[in-house]
Amino acid sequence: MANLFVPGPVDVNAEVMAAQTQPMLPHRSAEFEEIFHRAENNARKIFKTQSRVFLTASSGTGLHEAAVRNLANSKVLACVNGAFGSRWQAVAESNGKSVDIVESDWQAPLSAQAIAEALGQQDYEILILVHNETSTGLVNPIKEIAAAARNASPNTLICVDAVSSWSGDLIAMDDWGLDLVLTSSQKALALPPGLSLAAVNDRALARAEKVSNRGWYFDFLRLEKHRLANSTPATPAISLIYALDLQLKRIAEEGLENRFARHAALAEMTHTWALENGLDLFAPEGYRSQTVTTIDNKLEINVADLNAFLLERDMRIANGYGPLKDKTFRIGHMGEIQLSDLEVLFAAIEEFLKK
Repeated sequence: MANLFVPGPVDVNAEVMAAQTQPMLPHRSAEFEEIFHRAENNARKIFKTQSRVFLTASSGTGLHEAAVRNLANSKVLACVNGAFGSRWQAVAESNGKSVDIVESDWQAPLSAQAIAEALGQQDYEILILVHNETSTGLVNPIKEIAAAARNASPNTLICVDAVSSWSGDLIAMDDWGLDLVLTSSQKALALPPGLSLAAVNDRALARAEKVSNRGWYFDFLRLEKHRLANSTPATPAISLIYALDLQLKRIAEEGLENRFARHAALAEMTHTWALENGLDLFAPEGYRSQTVTTIDNKLEINVADLNAFLLERDMRIANGYGPLKDKTFRIGHMGEIQLSDLEVLFAAIEEFLKK
C-alpha cells in the first residue's frame, strides 16, 4: 500500500529500491556504459523524442539552471502561473539573464495568445515554462503554446519543465516542437531523489555552441561529448541509474498508454471525491493535473492536524505550497499509486472530518 500522497518524493517500489544495492561498477566500464545507454534510449520513449537525453546527478532545479546557462546569452521570456514557474524565472535572473515575464493568475492556465504577443514584441533566445504546476495542480496547454510561440518567433527555443508530469501524462517533445524538456526522478517516475533527465534537440545543442559562460558541470557540449561514449563528464549517480534502468523496464511492461490512463483515472477519482465531499478544486476544469490535485481548503481544515491523523495510519498528504499554505492542500496521485490506495486515503480523511 502507498504511504506518501504528496507530490514528491513518492513511494518507490521495493524491487526498484533494492536495485540501488547492486555492486558499484567503474563508471567508465563497458558494463556500466551498457546500462547507461539502455536507460537513455528507454527514456527517449517517454519524452517521445528522437533527440538525446542527458542524465545528471541533480534536482530538476539544476536543469533549470542548465537550460538558461546553455541556451541564452541574455534574453529570456519566463511564463509564470505558479511557484515553479516563478522559481525558473528566479534561476534565470540569478544567472544574470535579462528576463521578461508573461504572468497569469495561479488559478488560470498560461495563455498561448499572451505568450505569442510577447514574443512578437522583441527577440527572445528562450521561452521557459512549466507543464504541470506542482504548486497548483494545474497543467498548462503546452502543445497550443508551443505552436503559437513557433509561429510568433521561430528562432526562440521552447524549454519545458515536466518535473511532476513526466511518465504520468503525455508530453510529446518532437510532435509538439519542443527544444528542451526536463524532469527529475522523485515524482511520477517514482525513484528516489537525486537524478534529473533532460531531452535536448539538435537545434538547442547548436545554440549552446554560441553561448558563452555555460559553466562546467551542466555544459551541454561537454555532456554530449561524454554521452556519445555512454557516460557523463563527472561521476554519475550510479545507484540511481541502476534504479532508473529497472523502472523504465517496469514502465514498458505496464505500457506507457496504460500508465497515462492509470494516472488519469487516479486524478478523476480524486477530483470526484473532493467535489462530493464539499471541497473545491483549485485548478479550473479542463486544466487539472493527472499527477497532483490541489484542493481549495474552503472548509478550513487544519492541515497539520489532518496529517498528524494520517501519519498514525502511515499516510501523508501535502500542505499548500508557498503562499497557498493552509489555504489549500495537495494530494499526490502519481508513480506507484493505485485506485485502491486512494480508497484507503479518502476513507481516513472522511473519518478525520467526522471528528
